[in-house]
Parts: sequence; C-alpha cells; structure tokens
Amino acid sequence: MLRFIAASLLIAGSMQASPALAAGLKIAVVAPTEGPFALLGQQMLDGARFQAEDRGSEIVVVPETCEAKDGSELAKALIASGAEAAIGFLCTESLEASLPALAEAGIPAITLSVRSDILMEDALKKKWPFFRLVPSAKAEAAKVTEVILSRWKNEPLALIEDGTIHGRELVESVRGALADIGLTPVFSDTYRPAQEQQVSLVRRLAKSGATHVFTGGDRADTAIIARDAASEQVPLTLMGGETMDAANQPVPLANGVLAVALPDRAIDAAAKATVDLMTAAKLVPEGYVLPAFSAVTLLEQAKDQAGKDDSKLGEALLKGPYQTAIGPIRYNADHELADNPYRLLQWQNNRFVPAPAVSGTE
Repeated sequence: MLRFIAASLLIAGSMQASPALAAGLKIAVVAPTEGPFALLGQQMLDGARFQAEDRGSEIVVVPETCEAKDGSELAKALIASGAEAAIGFLCTESLEASLPALAEAGIPAITLSVRSDILMEDALKKKWPFFRLVPSAKAEAAKVTEVILSRWKNEPLALIEDGTIHGRELVESVRGALADIGLTPVFSDTYRPAQEQQVSLVRRLAKSGATHVFTGGDRADTAIIARDAASEQVPLTLMGGETMDAANQPVPLANGVLAVALPDRAIDAAAKATVDLMTAAKLVPEGYVLPAFSAVTLLEQAKDQAGKDDSKLGEALLKGPYQTAIGPIRYNADHELADNPYRLLQWQNNRFVPAPAVSGTE
C-alpha cells in the first residue's frame, strides 16, 4: 500500500480534480532473463513489479534473447500474453521483430533502452504504437549544441573525436548545427584513442588558440587530455557527451570537467519518496529500476486518461504530461520525449553534479 501512496503523491497536483482511478492493467515486460544481460533484465522486472502490485496491475515476463532469429517467437509470446501494453526492450532486434504484431493488436510498446532514430522513423510511417522512455539518438547532439551556444558562443572552440562511429557522428552533428548559424571551430581533429598520454594533442590545441573543447570520445581519453593539459599548463575547459558516465579509471577525472549526460534520477527530488520506499524494501534503485517503475506509473495514468476520454491507450500516452519518479513525461507528435532529458553536469569530488548556472544561460 505504501508504494501505491508514493505513486499517488506523484500524480496528485497534476490534476485539479482527480477522477477515480481505473483498475490496473496487464503489462508485458520484455527483458533478458538469462545470459550476460540478465542483471539488466532483472532491474526492469524489479522496478515494474514494485509499482504494479499495489495498483492492481499484472506483470507478465516475456524473455528477451536479443537475437534476431528469435524475433517471431517473441512476437507470438507477446500476443499470447494478453498484455495491454509492453515495456522493456533492451535490444533493437526485439523491437523490430515485435512492433508489427503489437501494432496489429493495438498494444503500445515503451522501450527503456533503444534509441534508434531509423526505427522510430519506420514506426511513424507505419503507424506503430512505439514510444520510448529514453532520448532519441539526436537528443545528445542537440543538447551539446545548445550548451555551446548558450555558454561558449564567444569562446575559441575545438571539436575533437576518437574515430569511433558514435564519436564521429556526434561531433559531425554538432559541427553541422553550429555551421548552420555560422559558427566554425578554430580546431578540429580525430585523435588516436586509448593512449597513455595526449600531450601532442594538447599542444596542438594550445597552438590553435582553442580554450573550450568538446570531445566526442570516452571518459578515459578525456581524463588523460585533462591531466596532460594541466601538466602542460594549457587552460582548457573540457566537455564530453554521455560516454563520460563511466568508471573513473584508469586516470581519475579532474574536477571541473563537463559532461552532457542523463542525471542520476535516484538523487532527484522527484524520486525521493519512491527511492526511500525501495531502499526500505531492500531494492537498490539503480540502472533500469526507476525507469521501469516509472513506465508502469505512466501506463496506469494513461489508462485512467483513456477511460476518461473513451480513447485507446496509445492515444492517451500522447495526452501528458504524466508525473513519474523520473519526472514528468510528455510525448510529442513523433512519440519522442517532448523535453530533452540531457543535462549539463560537472565532475566534482568523485561525482557528476548539475553544472553551476551562468548568468544569461540555462
């Protein structure tokens, strides 16, 4: 009962006159139950069950293998489950195989992991009821560009990347967006990753006059660049993307390094009541636990709205915002999160915290 109270507190205040809550719904959780991703699948199941059982919702486990060859069997299992909605979907292969059948049955799917822009484009063209609780692949570049324009527009800017597909595509997206408004970096380069030192790169950055650097590389390389810049007495303000959210090794990250990444939802004020209850129940709110919990909360509220409007569940998902433990969820017409969840964070004393505000910016 206490869990239901916590979820109800999230919903309270978002409605002026709350109607009676509808009965729960049957939700399929598509998640790995064995193999290397089983721990992530268990996080999804734990989070979903923690909310569902007190609202009267039912969770049905549909094992996900992440193998394309198992797609048809997964789709059959989903339809046979009798679920009204499906959440989870760690892997793109599972979604691609399931969405046509789910669309035919009118069952909305919410992924907690897959960010493919191509898959969403296909879903929109074919009118599949596909939503996600993670940002699109474009959202990271959009936030990086926003930060550069709001904070670094008048600074000598460098764009560097490590040659990986993700790093190259991220930096090229940012470069293209900046070029559209006539902003050109003073230095661009692809550096060799996984090196013990990056002194040569730091010296070339210094020679270019760049003082603010966005790096499309991983945390380890960025930490080495920051260390070598300090040793060479080259003042650089460094910012990375979501890959900065990784283990703080082998070289510790220097205080002050910035990252555009997703914040730790477990320490957000919106999640406090839920986190306290999970902690009391000896459930660690890490990984996919809070997103899965929030996906169930989202679907339960959408079902209430669908009952009020006499509409379909997928249509009701577009009528947010709905309050959840990871903040208010609102979808745009393209079934993407209407509000970009990426934030500018700063490494300080062994953790990422919100970056200090700068006058006249976000």
